[in-house]
Amino acid sequence: MDERQLRILRELGELGSVTAVAEALLVTPSAVSQQLRLLQRTVPVPLTERSGRRLVLTPAGQALAEAAIEVESALARARQTVEEFVAEPSGTVTLAAFHSAGLVFFPALLRALSGPEAPRLSVADEDVAQEHFPKLTRDYDLVLGHRFDHAPPWPRTVATTPLLHEPLDIALPAGHPLAAKARLTPRDVAAEPWVTVHAGFPVLPLVEAIATAAGRRPELVHRVNEFTVVAEIVAAGGGIALLPRWTTRRHPDVVLRPLSGVHARRHIDVLYRPERAARHAVRTVLRELRRAAEQVRR
Repeated sequence: MDERQLRILRELGELGSVTAVAEALLVTPSAVSQQLRLLQRTVPVPLTERSGRRLVLTPAGQALAEAAIEVESALARARQTVEEFVAEPSGTVTLAAFHSAGLVFFPALLRALSGPEAPRLSVADEDVAQEHFPKLTRDYDLVLGHRFDHAPPWPRTVATTPLLHEPLDIALPAGHPLAAKARLTPRDVAAEPWVTVHAGFPVLPLVEAIATAAGRRPELVHRVNEFTVVAEIVAAGGGIALLPRWTTRRHPDVVLRPLSGVHARRHIDVLYRPERAARHAVRTVLRELRRAAEQVRR
């Protein structure tokens, strides 16, 4: 049984005929009769009976119709609760991000949303491979994910709000001979020892593409996923690396140089399930994320 069927039964008890119910609910008499038949299939005792030319409720039907009042009242309260939850401007919003995005966006959001009527943020770091970011939308309202230009697009099962299309540059120790160049090519850097990520993460294919363009195998010396640690290793002379231009904290002993010959950019997007964006609080956080991204681009 469903809410509509119960309402029809209740209206039949009050109005006394199928025709009157149809007129009250703005449907056809046949539609009313069909819903009553569907409801009857779910109940082991008769709910209606003929009284002359009229269809009336049996005692069981009357009891169910009275119970329908309680059902409608409970559903109305539930809808009101949902509407208040959706409209609540200061509700809690859960947000996950990979490390370098968290470094940039978490502080910006916490500062921007510090007022008494602002959403309450609950943030978490999630360092996962690209294909796992959409799955995180089951656990979080909003997920900051990244994918590189050469990677497949996000699945249609999640909604996406683009934030940044960020270049990756070659990171060098400040005293490295290549730091004197304004722009580097794959041939310039392919013979250098590399600090790169673990297998399955998207920076690694870019390093391999650079080596392929130069016609040699890359020397992968260190495997570290956290870019701030990578910058420290580069500064210490442990190798060169690819680092994001905007979302990596600048290191005084590391210089970044743009790369020619290989397209090295990544998309930073917000992923979420469409129904989550129905909440006022979630839309507020999305708006602040777009504003923070605009500041980063500037």
